[in-house]
Amino acid sequence: MKNVVLFGPPGSGKGTQAQLLVEKYNWVQLSTGDMFRFNIKNETELGKLAKSHMDKGELVPDEVTTEMLKEEVKKHKDAVGLIFDGYPRTTAQAKELDKIVAEVLGTEIDVTLALTVKDEVLVQRILKRGETSGRTDDASEDIIRNRIKEYYKKTDVVAEHYKAQDKWVEVEGEGTIEEITQRLIDEIEKLN
Repeated sequence: MKNVVLFGPPGSGKGTQAQLLVEKYNWVQLSTGDMFRFNIKNETELGKLAKSHMDKGELVPDEVTTEMLKEEVKKHKDAVGLIFDGYPRTTAQAKELDKIVAEVLGTEIDVTLALTVKDEVLVQRILKRGETSGRTDDASEDIIRNRIKEYYKKTDVVAEHYKAQDKWVEVEGEGTIEEITQRLIDEIEKLN
């Protein structure tokens, strides 16, 4: 089983790239965004709590996100691979993910692939997505910039966590979707 974390700021294309990798490798995508949307749509307590933070452009507290993720990992113990999209975003989450993967799956994270994209490109991508997504946090440039700032502030240390394990690889996240996918595949193929 391969366990890959796809990392990158809001608007970096994590979700799109995760889907393409899922199709290529027959992996299961564990997207915190999808988990949040499911819980918000169904108005669960975790969903209401997550939405209150997201509407302000804040990251959802670790314990809420971690609990959602742990339940999802348990459902996919027999998968050929998991791709984590949107988690971890803090060092505490990274440590929790390492623990969940070890305890539930008996394995470890193989690599963290970090998409790198210029801030102005991110803002434009998210504003464009906001035209059709219906997400309140995609419609305001101020909220978008706050999300990007929060991402860097809280996740720079996560990079250090995975760099210390020699599991951090930066991948250029600009260009065509196909070009970005090929760059990710090239890195994944190095794992075999």
